[in-house]
Amino acid sequence: MRTLLPVVLLLGAGCAHKPLSASSLDETKLIAFIARIEDEAGPKSNVFRNDSSYKERLKRLDDKEGDRRLGNALTVGSLEKNKAGEFEVTHHTISRFEVADSLRANTLAQLPRQSPWSEVVHPVEVARVLESFLVHEVPANAPDYERLAALGADTIVEIVVEEYGMRSEKGKAGAYLKGFARMFRINGPELYHRRFYSDDLDAGLEPLDPFAVRKNTELFGERIKQMVTAISAQVAKDLTPEERREVAPEKSKPRETKPGAVPAADDPL
Repeated sequence: MRTLLPVVLLLGAGCAHKPLSASSLDETKLIAFIARIEDEAGPKSNVFRNDSSYKERLKRLDDKEGDRRLGNALTVGSLEKNKAGEFEVTHHTISRFEVADSLRANTLAQLPRQSPWSEVVHPVEVARVLESFLVHEVPANAPDYERLAALGADTIVEIVVEEYGMRSEKGKAGAYLKGFARMFRINGPELYHRRFYSDDLDAGLEPLDPFAVRKNTELFGERIKQMVTAISAQVAKDLTPEERREVAPEKSKPRETKPGAVPAADDPL
């Protein structure tokens, strides 16, 4: 069975990777986790416009229209008309909310149960303060991190998806996802940074037939889930410096933030 880690190509040169030091963790009081997808990140289809190999299969369909239809399927799922002549979802896709929240939850689940990871701000409190608690609502723009200080947080771990979707080269298509993870003090320095780029084609995985994906978007969803799993594992490893990995877990209860500790809104919406 192919391991998941080769799916992810993690850039480690230059400013693409800034490792986290154990001393920075020792000085951390309370962490808030945030995962978000940038506004125009996707899911995108860069299949038919970038690869003329599908021209014959597209027949008279314009390549731009082919990408529009595939991109729509990646966003809402596979649609077919029912007996009443109405379109209904026959296969679900992975939503923007699922991508972001899975990155957050999977990373946090793999961190050791020791300080400071045993005392992170509850995700519901983070979402409430950032006003992103509605189902499937994911912050697209960088939030006001200072608002999280009202919950006692002094440090942020942020995972950002900059772009994801499907692309193709020489008749072979696949999923891709790129972005970055970082850890920084509120109103302070950056302690850790990692850029990541996961790509089916570069990893040599079995190609995804874009026509089959449009009929069954679960195929795309499964590939993205694999990428999320691999990226989360690497980020969790980064957030546990080697000198901290042998430390025995602390037997402490998760810190609870006080209810209602929300900063006053400074806008009318």
